[in-house]
Amino acid sequence: MKLGERVTYDVPVERVARATLTRPEMGNLQDVHLLYQLDAAYRRAAADDSISVFVLAAEGDDFSLGHDVDALFSTDGMDQVTLEGGLGLGGVEGDMAWESEVFLQLHWRWRNFPKPSIASVQGRVFAGGMMIMWPCDLIVAGEDALFADPVTAFGIGAVELFMHPWEFGARRAKELLFTGDTLTASEAEELGMVSRVVPPADLERATLALAERIAARPTAGLKMAKKAVNQTLEIQGQWNAVQTAFSLHTLGHAHSRVVHDAYIDPAGFELTRDIWDLPKQDA
Repeated sequence: MKLGERVTYDVPVERVARATLTRPEMGNLQDVHLLYQLDAAYRRAAADDSISVFVLAAEGDDFSLGHDVDALFSTDGMDQVTLEGGLGLGGVEGDMAWESEVFLQLHWRWRNFPKPSIASVQGRVFAGGMMIMWPCDLIVAGEDALFADPVTAFGIGAVELFMHPWEFGARRAKELLFTGDTLTASEAEELGMVSRVVPPADLERATLALAERIAARPTAGLKMAKKAVNQTLEIQGQWNAVQTAFSLHTLGHAHSRVVHDAYIDPAGFELTRDIWDLPKQDA
């Protein structure tokens, strides 16, 4: 079933729902329509008591190259689903309200989705691509997967959802942010960000097999286990750190508006050209 032109929803095996990004010709770049359609998929799976596990997948060679900069900042067709308000206001106030709605609040509630979730990723997973992957509890990656957050090149400290220290560890997070370097699937597995790495041809099968295994367990136990781990991360300060980094992210946009008369530093496009132009890696 299509939730729109960007995301489909199906139940590939019993008790497992799957949302699939369907913009492969654009590297599954994310505009507001994709993000709201993905949110609708989460809400549908949450409300369906016959679903125990949620899988996030994507068509094409790349899971997601991140945000569609050309289209992302258009509010046409936006269907506000949080209580943020102020999305139509000007200046930094409007920027912060808009990004809080679409990035901070939507992504964080996906992270708190009450059922186990699994991201199934292949090819390039850059910037905003990691943002929609990280809220998932487990990540199954094809051997061809590459990960990067190169946005310091655009005068921004990191993408809006600041999970980096927990996903990479503090020092590796700094190195990856400072350099914009890519991380391979095997390196990501060693760091603990990726749960398992499989040949690209086996990605769907391996992901669904893991989902079926989890779905066989009682939903109450799964929900309590997920909540316990998430609350442990919150005790460590994860949510406060995410909110603080989001404020710094907004400061980066404000700086660019003053210095470059643009939302981001345009020098970033040239600095990251080698990243975006990378061909799909053979496993």
